[in-house]
Amino acid sequence: MPRTFAYARVSTIEQTPENQVLEIKAAGFGIEPHRIITETVSGSMAITQRAGFSRLLDKMEKSDVLVVTKLDRLGRDAIDVSTTVAKLEKMGIRVHCLALGGVDLTSSAGKMTMNVITAVAQFERDLLIERTQAGLARAKAQGKPLGRPAALSADQQRIVREKIENGETVSAIARHFSTSRQTIMRARDQA
Repeated sequence: MPRTFAYARVSTIEQTPENQVLEIKAAGFGIEPHRIITETVSGSMAITQRAGFSRLLDKMEKSDVLVVTKLDRLGRDAIDVSTTVAKLEKMGIRVHCLALGGVDLTSSAGKMTMNVITAVAQFERDLLIERTQAGLARAKAQGKPLGRPAALSADQQRIVREKIENGETVSAIARHFSTSRQTIMRARDQA
């Protein structure tokens, strides 16, 4: 007989996964408390690196069911979510997502839904990259400086080079300017 598990994730300690657990129970899933895994971890962390999800995988067996409220509980990256669902399917585990009408993501309709979501996510990612590159090109054409501002002004860089020529150590100069040795070496090398 298949067992049902729930995975509820929140990103910060100020949030609580309890609402997700209540939503899953309200949808009619009777889940025993020891089969509910909750954790506080960013969705950007790969699901394979999450301690709670790893514990969940250790507990689950073929023909079990995993319920999540939304796809983003599994991860923000559509490719990571898609890979996770495929891994679960290979293990014989069905994945139900309440936000998608409770569709089993391992079914034919679920796979189609996942493919559409993955395609849209990739499209959005590509658009974001295009907009970012266009914005950088426009800023560069307008003569705006790009990147992080220099840690030392032009005068400070000149003083660094003078101090090095006078035999002061990189470490001593870094302490004098309250900066890193790397910053001093970069100023030295720009001469």
